Amino acid sequence: MPIDLYYVPGSAPCRAVLLTARALNLNLNLKLVDLHHGEHLKPEYLKINPQHTVPTLVDDGFSLWESRAIITYLVNKYGKGSTLYPEDPKARALVDQRLYFDIGTLYQRFADYFYPQVFGGAPADKEKASKIEDSLKLLDTFLEGQKYVAGPNLTVADLSLIASVSSFEASDIDFKKYPNVKRWYETVRSTAPGYQEANEKGLEAFKGLVNSMLKK
Repeated sequence: MPIDLYYVPGSAPCRAVLLTARALNLNLNLKLVDLHHGEHLKPEYLKINPQHTVPTLVDDGFSLWESRAIITYLVNKYGKGSTLYPEDPKARALVDQRLYFDIGTLYQRFADYFYPQVFGGAPADKEKASKIEDSLKLLDTFLEGQKYVAGPNLTVADLSLIASVSSFEASDIDFKKYPNVKRWYETVRSTAPGYQEANEKGLEAFKGLVNSMLKK
């Protein structure tokens, strides 16, 4: 049975799943979801994901959404023994912590700051911007003396965070002024399998969307 991924190319969470699939050498059956025309609100989509979000994975009848749940599931099922999601409890806990930091702090603060500007025409909020800077300072601290965010090996935490952080390129947030973050960013770009195809293409689509929305 094929593994179906319902996705939008520009979405950072979708790109995290694509990066993980490439790292596992998994072929996904990609199904583009037209959010603009409400395809995610149709009964057939709500049946597989009542939250009507992307990405959504369907693997042999099993539906799963939330990108960080998807990427850990994929490694658990298709990458046994992989360092992408280590089996040692402490090493895995550190990866989980970084994933929760991504969804609950770093990406959340970016979304709170930037998406109201892009999709709602809101002015930039300096207080929200400062919270992103605080998050980047934390990420810079995590990376002190570390090649990757959770230790010496590339993990799903790196793939999730690189999808998030790369999205900052569409905004006025300069993450490259943090030396450890900049070094890590370049390292992951050059070592994550299929990075160009899995993340860079979607990032360009995201930048294009942002530019078109801000011109309105």
